[in-house]
Amino acid sequence: MESVENIWDKALGELQLQVNKSNYDTWLRDSRGLTYRDNNFTIGVRNTFVAEWLTKRMYSLIKKTLVAIIGQDISVQFLVYDPGQRDVRLPAGNPADGGTSTKARLHKGNPKYSFNNFVPGDCNRLAYAAAMEVAENPGHRYNPLFIYGEPGQGKTHLLHAIKRLAMDNGWIVGYITAEQFTSEFVLAIKQNQVENFRSKFRDLKLLLLDDIQFFASKKQTQQHLFHIFNELYDNNGQIVITANCAPRNIDVSNNLKSRLEWGLAVPIEAPDFSTRLTILQIKAREMSISVKDQELQLLANQTYGNIRQLEGAIIYLAAQANLTGRGITTEMVNNLLISREGKGNKKSVLQIVAGYFQLRPEDITGKSRNKTTVLARQVTSYVMRQEEDLSFAEIGRILGNRNHATIMHHYNRVVYSLHTSPALQYKLLDIKRQLDSSRG
Repeated sequence: MESVENIWDKALGELQLQVNKSNYDTWLRDSRGLTYRDNNFTIGVRNTFVAEWLTKRMYSLIKKTLVAIIGQDISVQFLVYDPGQRDVRLPAGNPADGGTSTKARLHKGNPKYSFNNFVPGDCNRLAYAAAMEVAENPGHRYNPLFIYGEPGQGKTHLLHAIKRLAMDNGWIVGYITAEQFTSEFVLAIKQNQVENFRSKFRDLKLLLLDDIQFFASKKQTQQHLFHIFNELYDNNGQIVITANCAPRNIDVSNNLKSRLEWGLAVPIEAPDFSTRLTILQIKAREMSISVKDQELQLLANQTYGNIRQLEGAIIYLAAQANLTGRGITTEMVNNLLISREGKGNKKSVLQIVAGYFQLRPEDITGKSRNKTTVLARQVTSYVMRQEEDLSFAEIGRILGNRNHATIMHHYNRVVYSLHTSPALQYKLLDIKRQLDSSRG
């Protein structure tokens, strides 16, 4: 059988004749054929933006080209990969997510997160320095290292940067979210395999635990983490933990809270103007976006609450520029800023989504499980997260006091489906237009 690399090289040759040079150079030139098995062809690309763009704009053309070369029907996925790694593995998650599932990549160490592309500033310099120290010399200083701040400020980026550097140095590293820890622990109890679960952590040199606030009210899980913490600490294992608030404000047992306060607790705050501008410049270079510094300065001058919003803004502008076939303009930036000035009306999202699906807001916040209502509930969770930058817990309270894990599931369902459902893409675009229009 012909190699996947040769198949993709042939496809690129065909595609180069079918798209203009600008689109080929921007979206396809640096891509790579990764795997072909079980009628699924996986293509490696530079970043999630390229993966999303190809899925939305070129999926049919790419699939048609590959089918003609291979001679049978296939599905196509786009996976972010690190060109510096020889061994590229497929994500373990949902195969319908276009290879860009955050959850699937996180547990392997997300290649886009490193110390090299983290932007230190007054808002995060201490956390950056402490993270670098524990990655290079785990188990000696700052143990545990506790990094806290609002969502979207770079906490998870630092965890994966630590993991990447520590693994390069030969250390055994484990990364897990508090939600995953809880799920696996509950399953271990049901299967009477708690000791097996606990043994997974014993040989680690570094344990990276994300979003520990998820442990609130989960007493048995807290107790189990307390014992794992003690074992690792006694064996000079390094523990790094993130949360949305300082250790003293975490709703956990006093025993566990005292452990969290043993080492160094450092905040990450909202980025200042200089940091925001640097982040935008780096993102623009990564995505090969044509934009002048004056437009980036205009965007950076607005008080965006977190880095996720900055990244979302530059990705949105890049998409607009691509659709119009020109670079990002001052007019585009001003229009985006005007639309964002009206953000903050949480009810408007619920009302607009309900109206779009011909439902009442109380249908979405209620207990109905019919197909339309469930989809509307998932879309509401996604839009509130993307447009309002609300936490999963806040969205849960708005949508009928649903728990954090349920809302996260709603959000991820939309993320996964976006890569394979043009209909859902159009729905979200229509809802966003209505939302922007309602904000005047």
